[in-house]
Amino acid sequence: MSNETPNRSDAVIEGFGEEWGHYDQASLSDRERRKIFDDYFHIFPWDDLPAGAVCADIGCGSGRWAMVAAPRVGQLHCVEPSQALAVARRNLGAAANVQFHQAGVDDLPFEDASLDAAYCLGVLHHVPDPQAGLQAIARKLKPGAPFLVYLYYAFDNRPWHYRALWRASDMVRRALSRWPFFLRLAASKVIAATVYWPLARTGRLLAGLGRLPANWPLAYYRDKSFYTMCTNALDRFGTRLEQRFTRDDIRRMLGRAGFGEVHFSDRAPYWSAITHKR
Repeated sequence: MSNETPNRSDAVIEGFGEEWGHYDQASLSDRERRKIFDDYFHIFPWDDLPAGAVCADIGCGSGRWAMVAAPRVGQLHCVEPSQALAVARRNLGAAANVQFHQAGVDDLPFEDASLDAAYCLGVLHHVPDPQAGLQAIARKLKPGAPFLVYLYYAFDNRPWHYRALWRASDMVRRALSRWPFFLRLAASKVIAATVYWPLARTGRLLAGLGRLPANWPLAYYRDKSFYTMCTNALDRFGTRLEQRFTRDDIRRMLGRAGFGEVHFSDRAPYWSAITHKR
């Protein structure tokens, strides 16, 4: 019998454990890792954190964010429900200020109002109830603590054909995500090679010529490695549960969870948002 709880899915957790076990990010160049980190974290108020700040990485996966974030805080708690926690331990083994917790957003191992900051990127759109996840995180933050969240966008800043393409691709995801891991892995590599790479490299060429259209598909990947494309293709097409949100959706959800004013990043990937616990 499944061990489903109100806000986790065993199948989704198992899938991400397999993903990060294969794409452990260890071979990613430091330059690319920091560039991707900045794509999300450029709006995070590092300079406002107190000395020795205690921060949580909710859904740390392979530890790819923690590898860059750990030196910037006093203590970093990496929380991950899947077997990927072992990958994070391996990637962060030299970091003395990092602790690891096998847990999910529905059983965060912290006292209420104990964290100086937290971030949760690419996680809550894969849990059954993202609103409950936000509320659980908010309870663990001190008043005024910053929180960075990234949720898949609903193409609300894109033309209609983006949403049409997504609907088609989502049918592919729903089918592929039920295959065994080795088939999901193989299929995602094909998608990366035949869709991501051609569009991204054409986008890079057009950008070099100063002719990149504003809504060129997968333009975000034009300066990314094929390794990153493969990772994200598996992330996108390999999971059984995916939800998408508009900026207004995210603002309302954060408000209901107990957060204050929300500021969104104005650059891809969308939507990254920074807010503070009320």
